[in-house]
Amino acid sequence: MIKVGTHKKLTFVLWVLLIGSVGFGIYKNFTAIDTHTVRETEIIKQQIVDTNQVESFVKSFAKDYFSWQQSQEAIDKRNEKLTHYLTEELQVLNEEMIRKDIPTSSSVNDIQVWQVSQVNENTFEVLFSVEQVITEDKDKETISSSFHVVVHIDESDNMVIIKNPTMSKKPQKSDYQPKQLESDHTVDTETMDEIISFLETFFQLYPTATEKELTYYVSNHVLPMINKEYVSRNW
Repeated sequence: MIKVGTHKKLTFVLWVLLIGSVGFGIYKNFTAIDTHTVRETEIIKQQIVDTNQVESFVKSFAKDYFSWQQSQEAIDKRNEKLTHYLTEELQVLNEEMIRKDIPTSSSVNDIQVWQVSQVNENTFEVLFSVEQVITEDKDKETISSSFHVVVHIDESDNMVIIKNPTMSKKPQKSDYQPKQLESDHTVDTETMDEIISFLETFFQLYPTATEKELTYYVSNHVLPMINKEYVSRNW
């Protein structure tokens, strides 16, 4: 036989356990929701990336990289400009690519950036095209080529090119043709006749129709009352 005092104590303990369990469950639920919300916010922040500065950096680099003249002074100036874009390793590599004895000179007409792809948090691959005028002796030729480079951005938003321009292919015109919309003939002749009859009746009554009469034909007062006699005139 359980004593009254013991029974009350047992009941009290059970209620404490029940309330504690429910409270803990509610706490865990809100904690889970808060954690989930924060995680989603972080993902959204990673997806929103402003690539305008990357495009501008690559365009400026391409203008200097694809322009050269047949003099040592011009080549030295070009190499000095490239130090503002390339890693030290790439600077050394590019110094030997354009030399004084090169038979051509080049000027840039146009640069277009086609795509900026985020490789990871701090690295971007940029696809671009360059239109150049290549001069050799008195001959000039305009050519257009596509390349991609890889750009690294540090924590201070400073940029450097870590991969030389590599030949690539820019997007071409698609062969896609949209399907022509065709009538499915869902409106039969009988329904069409009813629609025409309705419209003819409406336009005969509309000029002199009262507000109450208009409610039989239109909804939400989309047409104002005219309340005037219209006279048909043959020209």
